[in-house]
Amino acid sequence: MPSTKKTLYFMSSALMTAIAIGILGFAMSTQWAKTTMKCTQGNGNFSGTAVITLRLFQGNLVRQSCPIFGGIDNFQVFPELMNTEGITSVALHILTVCLLVLCLLFSAATILTSLYNSVSNPYETYMGPVGIYAYSSLSTCLSVLVLIFFAVNINATSMAEDLTKTITKNVDLKDRSTEMLTGFYLVIPYAVLSLLAIVLIYVYDHAAYTHRKEQQKPTEDAPKEIMMY
Repeated sequence: MPSTKKTLYFMSSALMTAIAIGILGFAMSTQWAKTTMKCTQGNGNFSGTAVITLRLFQGNLVRQSCPIFGGIDNFQVFPELMNTEGITSVALHILTVCLLVLCLLFSAATILTSLYNSVSNPYETYMGPVGIYAYSSLSTCLSVLVLIFFAVNINATSMAEDLTKTITKNVDLKDRSTEMLTGFYLVIPYAVLSLLAIVLIYVYDHAAYTHRKEQQKPTEDAPKEIMMY
């Protein structure tokens, strides 16, 4: 059976990761970005506005005098993206969602490994601290990639314009301004908590290693009287 100290460290790591999963799960269900654009129907006078708010799977388009009258349109992100010509936007959005799913899977693996170590003493394999280092590191790295890919998709591609033009026909758009929302920023505490899970196990593992080294002093340090026998 593992010591109480080991159990506390690994249970704390599992708790940190569980909180991280809860945060990421909420992030995936809430709003990620809002883009505001000036809008017209082709007469050259940009008097209306279109505000598109995106979640990962659903979106909302609010139009004011765009093109002539206003309106509110709710839509599914993936079907509408498939109707656009923005191949890059589609690929980046699919990649973002896939990476988030992988983050959840690796975090779940971290929890299972932590719980297993809290009740047993496995060897130094993927079922021990090494596994937690690997799973949590992958979760952290992938979540950082999520932030990069989503920010690039929103700011460097015409994703918002393409979606707006697909939903509202025959409009011209300009002066885009984008604001990142709660879902995007919640990925950051998820990454931090995944790192903390690693730190907890490293602190325990380092202390355990130091203790083992102290228990295995080299024979050169033994008294000469003992060496004679």
